[in-house]
Amino acid sequence: MEELTNIRNFCIIAHVDHGKTTLSDRLLEKTETIKKRDMQDQLLDSMDLERERGITIKSHPVSMKYKYEGKEYLLNLIDTPGHVDFSYEVSRSLAACEGALLLIDAAQGVEAQTVANAHLAVGQELEIIPVINKVDLPSAQPDVCKRQIEDLLAIPAEDAILASGKSGIGIDDILKAVVERVPSPKLADYPAVRALIFDCVFDSYKGVICYVRIFSGSLKAGDEIEFMGSGRKTTIKEVGRFTPTMTVEKSLDAGCTGYIVSNVKEVSDITIGDTITLTSKPATEMLAGYKEVKPMVFSGIYPVDTSDYEKLKVSIAKLRLNDAALAYQPETSAALGFGFRCGFLGLLHMEIVQERLRREYDLDIISTYPSVVYKVDMTDGTQIEIDNPCKLPDPSLIAAIHEPMITANILIPTESIGDMLALVAEKRGLCERTDSIDDTRVMLVCSLPLNEILIDFNDRLKSITRGYGSLDYDMNGYQQSKLVRLDILVNGEQIDAFSSIVHVDKSESKGRALCAKLKDILPRQMFKVAIQAAIGGKIIARETIGSFRKDVTAKCYGGDITRKKKLLEKQKEGKKRMKQIGKVAIPQEAFVNVLKSNA
Repeated sequence: MEELTNIRNFCIIAHVDHGKTTLSDRLLEKTETIKKRDMQDQLLDSMDLERERGITIKSHPVSMKYKYEGKEYLLNLIDTPGHVDFSYEVSRSLAACEGALLLIDAAQGVEAQTVANAHLAVGQELEIIPVINKVDLPSAQPDVCKRQIEDLLAIPAEDAILASGKSGIGIDDILKAVVERVPSPKLADYPAVRALIFDCVFDSYKGVICYVRIFSGSLKAGDEIEFMGSGRKTTIKEVGRFTPTMTVEKSLDAGCTGYIVSNVKEVSDITIGDTITLTSKPATEMLAGYKEVKPMVFSGIYPVDTSDYEKLKVSIAKLRLNDAALAYQPETSAALGFGFRCGFLGLLHMEIVQERLRREYDLDIISTYPSVVYKVDMTDGTQIEIDNPCKLPDPSLIAAIHEPMITANILIPTESIGDMLALVAEKRGLCERTDSIDDTRVMLVCSLPLNEILIDFNDRLKSITRGYGSLDYDMNGYQQSKLVRLDILVNGEQIDAFSSIVHVDKSESKGRALCAKLKDILPRQMFKVAIQAAIGGKIIARETIGSFRKDVTAKCYGGDITRKKKLLEKQKEGKKRMKQIGKVAIPQEAFVNVLKSNA
């Protein structure tokens, strides 16, 4: 059993792509947790997708032993994601730590997510150690970073450590700072056993594996435990630590980070942030966990080949086992068949889930327009929540519609400010204030509707700022807006997959654009086909696909003009009749092309 004074729990937080995972690789190497021959880049990123994109999606704990001034210390590190969509992973990791390494890229400086993560860490009362990474780059500006640390984050710049995860500069200084500056485990003197679940994964052999931080007492195999939030009781089958592979231990003691394998077989039975205690001597107070994760963005996911529905059902259920934030329920669409309505934390989360379904489960899928949760006040005084445009009630029954708003922190180079303000205004946003960070960069604090940043906001931000802009956002309640449902009709029939909720001012331009796109994509028929955009019963845009024309007058050579007219009139009648009974079958490729070009 380790002495509490010799244990340090810390995590690494940073903006996406500032070098967290590379730095954790060097720490593992320096403490000889990993043998040189077993070392590989991005060691803690086990998913192919994480390695390929160079981002961390899941948090990864690891225990390291480090000798300092004749004593051996146990350092428990949690590598966290940096992207805004995965901030729920970061908040869980912070709750399990006493200190945090705040990593800043020496070439990029403080970015939007750096500020957000620093505020999260300050809120949890953690000891923050600023680390300026990538100091060996030719474009590194450590002095500028130090000034930004003081101005933006109010952290003394002399505390900052200069380091490089790539070449190993400053790794010893970081380990010393963790030992000297991060406090030893807190809340260890509580009389009963309390452990915080900060993550869980599903293993096909062991069932659900809970990643835990033991705050007080100890847990071992055979103990009867209770999840305080849900009241569920179970027996521990195995406990252990990450070194970084799972290593079985006799017990997990106060202050340690590790894993627990129990009889639980479904991830949905476990709430992340719950407290574990012993059934024989239960704790009375739960640890301060974190809020239930709520999906922000909704989208329908359908198999391209309808016979793959069962495979999709099984695959989403399996994916849900390792991603507690994914919500889904079955839904049907007249145009796309059977599929699922899925809830995601944000756009990157949606992209990652879809990519994992395609790769890991070999599925060909199509997704509908992303939408958000609207609150609709009905004329009878009730309020309902809508996440699917098709379920929006008739306009005559709606008193008001409220849409979710966000407060966005946008960090951009000073010269891009005009274009950025124009983009914010185009997206129905309002710039509340601007803060100058230094001579070259400025931070805009804007209020925007969440719906407006769903599709192309991030791409356009990057192109306006030539890749130097960054965005972080927080939810900021609901606001009443003039919103309507835009429907697309093909030959008079509504196509539910193309329905979306839009602002009145943008409805006409969006309707025209969709109709024009469908005109190019849909195949021609033997009769004219009308493509219309409608709001309720009012048509706001129309395109017509011309019909194939058979030359019925070809056999008419010479003679009176009335003979030709007679044949053409006969053809006209036939086409009219055909149009009444003719159905336009929209091919699957048309859905794929239209939805892809808007996603």
